[in-house]
Amino acid sequence: MSLLQAPVTRRVAIIGGSRVPFARSDGPYATASNQEMLTAVVDGLVDRFGLEQPGAVGEFVAGAVLKHARDFNLARETVLGSKLAPTTPAYDIQQACGTGLQAVVAAANKIALGQTESAIAGGADTASDAPLGVNDDLRRILLAARRAKSAGGRLKELARLRPKHLIPDIPRNAEPRTGLSMGEHAAVTARAWGVTREAQDELAATSHQRLAAAYERGFFADLVVPFRGLDRDQNLRPGSTAEKLAALKPVFGLDAPNPTMTAGNSTPLTDGAAVVLLASEEWAAERGLEPLAYLTAYETAAVDFVAGDPAGDGLLMAPAHAVPRMLERAGLVIDDFDLIEVHEAFASQVLATLAAWEKAGLTPVDRARLNVTGSSLATGHPFAATGARIVATLAKLLAEQGGPGRGLISVCAAGGQGVTAVLERP
Repeated sequence: MSLLQAPVTRRVAIIGGSRVPFARSDGPYATASNQEMLTAVVDGLVDRFGLEQPGAVGEFVAGAVLKHARDFNLARETVLGSKLAPTTPAYDIQQACGTGLQAVVAAANKIALGQTESAIAGGADTASDAPLGVNDDLRRILLAARRAKSAGGRLKELARLRPKHLIPDIPRNAEPRTGLSMGEHAAVTARAWGVTREAQDELAATSHQRLAAAYERGFFADLVVPFRGLDRDQNLRPGSTAEKLAALKPVFGLDAPNPTMTAGNSTPLTDGAAVVLLASEEWAAERGLEPLAYLTAYETAAVDFVAGDPAGDGLLMAPAHAVPRMLERAGLVIDDFDLIEVHEAFASQVLATLAAWEKAGLTPVDRARLNVTGSSLATGHPFAATGARIVATLAKLLAEQGGPGRGLISVCAAGGQGVTAVLERP
């Protein structure tokens, strides 16, 4: 008996990205499903890079956080409804807000090991079309009726139905272990790190201003696919200023003095989808495609946000642990990065993360390199789509520089998790 020789790892190229403009929930995409949005962005890549032929794409990896029962095989059903060949394998993945980036990592690992030559990865989420669950009492009655051995037994169980049983279970943006929403958790972390209202509003305003400038110079022309009447992110407010944001009332952390988190310095509920095309260098060369950048390192982390320290172990603080660990393993420091992309779930969470990196011994981040085309505070945040949006954006930014460059990605996620990565251009 002989063992197969371990494969030599290969560089993983990022070829391009595709996303729909992100929309506020219950707006233009109110009736759009996860599958419909994912199909639109996949078709955008297929059209741009000529991926219609069987075998052109080795695999499709995607996920969603808010999923209907009909989404149980979301990635595969998206392939079957798209312009990709129906022989393209696909599978779902989910890691809360880290889903899009984790999908990219999963696809990249197979390419690196030579198990496939190309892949599309990303995610979609619709807060508008969130699934409504049958309430538990109704579910138990219906199951009891199904198990009954006779028509009389079934009628007896169904006779227990009352109007209160028809009230659905509405999805809540709350952590099951604590009952607190993500915003309330972020407010606890903001207080623990002493993050000011002024600093949050300034960060939020800058995000809008930079995203608006990127659209104006045409940066997103080959990244964003128009969808349902939108050609840019609906949440974008080009005229945002810290002074205007200062007029908004706090909405999180109201149980403590001097709350600082408002709707303006927090991301809104959002609908959207985004994907990235990944490939081996050989696959790209055969098709005459120039890689934008390469995915060279990634790290995940999790914290005990229930019983841990409210500062270092806050719900959205896992990247504070993942990034220092990843940089140490890669032999890198903050100053080695030309660009840094930190997902803006909340302005307070970004500022707390930056402070935590400094406390861990990392050099302070130069704000001129941080989220240079805006981020989630301006674009919005369809949970599973954000990671792919950031990967495609950062890869193109590195390519724009023309020479060698390096970028850092940090994404926090519900459940006290974080997914981080490094992109490089030689």
